[in-house]
Amino acid sequence: MKKIFLRPGVRIFSSRYVDHSIGFCNNAYLKMKVILDGYGKMGRLLEIKLREKGHDVLAAVDPSLTGSGAHASLSTVFYPNLKDALSGKPGKSLKDADVVIEFSLPNVAPVNLLFLINEKIPVVTGTTGWYDKLPEISKAVDSNVSSLLWSSNFSLGVNLFYRIACYAACMADPFKEYDVAGFEAHHNNKADSPSGTAKTLVDLVLGQMTRKKKAVFQMLERTPEEDEIHFASLRVGSVPGTHSLIFDSNADTIEITHKARNREGFAAGAVLAAEWLTAEKRTGIFTMDDVLNNV
Repeated sequence: MKKIFLRPGVRIFSSRYVDHSIGFCNNAYLKMKVILDGYGKMGRLLEIKLREKGHDVLAAVDPSLTGSGAHASLSTVFYPNLKDALSGKPGKSLKDADVVIEFSLPNVAPVNLLFLINEKIPVVTGTTGWYDKLPEISKAVDSNVSSLLWSSNFSLGVNLFYRIACYAACMADPFKEYDVAGFEAHHNNKADSPSGTAKTLVDLVLGQMTRKKKAVFQMLERTPEEDEIHFASLRVGSVPGTHSLIFDSNADTIEITHKARNREGFAAGAVLAAEWLTAEKRTGIFTMDDVLNNV
């Protein structure tokens, strides 16, 4: 695996053995038994992706689901909460699962994660908006010798975008004539703002620049300070997700943008993350970086 060093402590990795027809590494993973925590649009898509790759979807956990006929696409079991799933039907309960993939809501995600961690059930979570609880969650993972893989965005394209943005920020840093800003747009049903992807992007960019020290996500009613990155959010229609990083000078503009066409990239990445997490029964806290750095 080739390592590209930008500056001390930050690396970009390029991987061999990539099957570009599917966009991910073609490592062989064992068949997984999966429970979905959250069965909204992402949960339904995850079910499809998991079944396409030959994995078993044992059950879905969602308070809005009622009975085995609630959604014909999922020919398994529904539970209203994780506690019921733990003591559920033999062969269809949390005790039988290799991993839980969690896409719920910011206000319930920390409770869900702590429950699963305490039961030592590996979990992959794509829920955002709960990261202020990450220290508490991390401590629980360590004390229970459990495993959690979290990411603000599981899309391979977004994670490549992160690396490109890091390189661009490092290159632009010495040139003060290029100011830096960004914006993100999502559908009007998204529960958090700014997006977790935007926060991750800004943190990475700040880590590459000496002349930018902080980010401002809210509306500005003043002139931005020289060491600030202003990052705006828009909620409209059905936009799956757009993130842009802008380097602007009097002479020209450099803009780096990632646009998701649909949720399939997010779902495929989450499945890949679950495969990686369970392949060697890993314990600890991981992110999508760990997955991509080891493919």
